[in-house]
Amino acid sequence: MAELRTEEEQVEALKRWWKENGMALVAGVVLAAAGLLGWNAWQGYQANQAEAASLRYQQLIGLASQSTLDEAGLAEAQRLVDEITDNHGRTLYADLSRLIEARLAVEAGDRVAARAVLGDLVQGSDDAYVGDLARLRLARLQLADDEPQAALETLGSELGESLAAQRAELRGDAQLALGEVDEARRAYRDALSLAERHGQALYGVQLKLDDLGQEGADQ
Repeated sequence: MAELRTEEEQVEALKRWWKENGMALVAGVVLAAAGLLGWNAWQGYQANQAEAASLRYQQLIGLASQSTLDEAGLAEAQRLVDEITDNHGRTLYADLSRLIEARLAVEAGDRVAARAVLGDLVQGSDDAYVGDLARLRLARLQLADDEPQAALETLGSELGESLAAQRAELRGDAQLALGEVDEARRAYRDALSLAERHGQALYGVQLKLDDLGQEGADQ
């Protein structure tokens, strides 16, 4: 504007600039406002979805915490799991509800279904802790089904520190089932060491270790 010599020239320049750029400016303002409104609407939608997922999950927990569930209760629990996973599949609530689904399947005597659910979580959960927890529970079911080698393979990957002691104990159980007594003994010792390091209580492992006796005594 410093090049313009008179006030009339400045006014004319402003008119010309507005004619050339005014519509684009208006459009930009409108789009920015629409974007802000859209973002606020999206944030509101996300909050509502999270609240709905939380409500359904609390209902599921209430059902699953009952000492026994009849057929109608199991059906309602499964309906809630399906609703959470269908409508809120990318939330942590979906993964947690599937852990409950697996537990209810075990309690109903359907270990095949439980193993399928846990296998899906091991492969597909975005939450590392949930994936590790599913891995432990799957290994326990494999041991219960007399598949110690499969359990060892399931436990092959390192888990987070909070579950490392449990992993070591399960590895010991699987190795003992395979007749690998020295390896089982070392796994139980690792489990105790890890539990102590992280201030965790690991019941029964010392008894398992004591039952094995001293290393080499079984040879």
